[in-house]
Amino acid sequence: MKDIVVRIGGEGGEGVISCGELLTTALARSNYEVFTFRTYPAEIKGGPAMFQVRSSDQPVLSQGNLADILVTFNEEAYQLHGHTIRPDGLLVYDPDHYAPQGTFEAYGVPLEEITLNVVKSKLGKNVVALGVISRLLGLSLDLLDELLKDRFSKKGEVVVGKNKDALRAGYAYVDQHPWKKTLPSYAPVPSSHKRVVMSGNEALSVGAISAGCRYFAGYPITPASDILEFMERDLPRFGGAVVQTEDEIAAISSVVGASYAGKKAMTATSGPGLSLMVEVMGLATMAEIPCVIVDAQRAGPSTGMPTKMEQGDFNLAAFGAHGDAPRIVLAPGDVEECLYDIIRAFNLAEKYQVPVLYLTDQSLAHRTQTFPWPDFKKVPVINRLLPTEADLKDFKRYRITPNGVSPMSIPGTEGGCYAATGLEHAERGTPNFTPQAHEQMSAKRALKIKEASKEPGFTTRFGPKKAKIGMIGWGSTQGAIREGMDLAAKEGISVAQLQLKMVYPLPEADVRDFIESVEKVVVAELNHSGQVNSAIRSQFLIPTISLTKASGLPFHAEEIAEKLRAIAGGKPAAGAVAPARAGVQPK
Repeated sequence: MKDIVVRIGGEGGEGVISCGELLTTALARSNYEVFTFRTYPAEIKGGPAMFQVRSSDQPVLSQGNLADILVTFNEEAYQLHGHTIRPDGLLVYDPDHYAPQGTFEAYGVPLEEITLNVVKSKLGKNVVALGVISRLLGLSLDLLDELLKDRFSKKGEVVVGKNKDALRAGYAYVDQHPWKKTLPSYAPVPSSHKRVVMSGNEALSVGAISAGCRYFAGYPITPASDILEFMERDLPRFGGAVVQTEDEIAAISSVVGASYAGKKAMTATSGPGLSLMVEVMGLATMAEIPCVIVDAQRAGPSTGMPTKMEQGDFNLAAFGAHGDAPRIVLAPGDVEECLYDIIRAFNLAEKYQVPVLYLTDQSLAHRTQTFPWPDFKKVPVINRLLPTEADLKDFKRYRITPNGVSPMSIPGTEGGCYAATGLEHAERGTPNFTPQAHEQMSAKRALKIKEASKEPGFTTRFGPKKAKIGMIGWGSTQGAIREGMDLAAKEGISVAQLQLKMVYPLPEADVRDFIESVEKVVVAELNHSGQVNSAIRSQFLIPTISLTKASGLPFHAEEIAEKLRAIAGGKPAAGAVAPARAGVQPK
């Protein structure tokens, strides 16, 4: 099996990310699976940038850990990433900048000198490096030429020509100075199925349009800005409208207004923007207006680390409100799920007439993965419940029903007029501040969320039906946990995994069944306090082990496996948060 990890490091502005993106596309078009991870500086220019691509002829679950090939544009990149090279790995470096020391193999390539000689500028060093990597891996030069044409054609033939010259110079350098070891060849191979390569932000944008989203409003914020740009470019082609608002408060307010007017509507933001949206989310809950809010989480609090990932917004997403303001929170596990589960998010919003928050993170938002060509019939689209003619004869917008959902009219419907405000109300929507009305409507709103917790298909189980250790994860941790679990299982450790797609409300039946099928429950998440772990302990009253990481980087498989070994051996896992108090076992 082919499985290789290539990491590229340099300074912001040197083209590290574009080099990685081109390499990723070349591997995908050569019919290999890819999985990427990137870090980039918060500065406009300068600061360390890194792009990692893992590629295989089999499905890839995580970004990988150690690099088989590390390409450094400067000495700082080597200092930051040199420790990630496998003992038998390869370092590609510029000997004019530094001389590395280590047990790995080092391959000196004068990247800057080649670039100056060929294109008469330091710009293009990244494309020279692309040529070097591509030749080492046996990628097709013709395919790479097409990629450069696709990427730079809008800048004119001169720019395309210079990039092709830089590519060929790097490619030729390897031919003229052959590396002494043979690396696995990634020459194009035939494929039996159609695939796509997308980022998480792209996938969820495609899914939202497929779900029927026809209004998007947003304000630029890292790492969600790509969604605004995608929707701005593509949503009008489907009869939709996009507004870049003056701030996040205006964005969520206009989304609620558009949904009230009958259109499926969405916004996208990150932690600081979500904080500003809290009050209007409460309005959507009170007025029972469906909407979808994407939160591409980043490391917080406050401005935090704008370009680093974290799963720190669960508490805000699930509970951020004054008063009881129940909503639904989903978290896709990979890029493919970003596409399909955003359709489910719209379905839940429309079915239960509530805000649905959709938690991705910087890693998943910008991660690029290959997956099978989308089947848009896989998730049937659900629309909101409209009033019948009989309903309109005596229309009660907030009528008490067995499941808490009442018909929602569209403005202009004869007989369907009602007031949608943030004030407490009676069944007809008129303001009502009596104790009875508030009790009745609070129960109605809560009932919808309880019903949503029974929806099927919002958990995925991996591994045996009975196990000694049960690991629960959510969001982008899915692949690393699964791969780490597989590593541990090969060593005889009995472990199973439950991945939560709905993190609030918790899918009670599925979680309880999983808890009762294992001896120890471990909850892995990328925040400091173990937020979802606390929710599970609170609801199910069980002792758990909380595995947390708050470095701004995702889990990797070996890290998960190491902690499973420690737990299986009865030792405290490094970085684990032990429960403060043992709860009672579920009945």
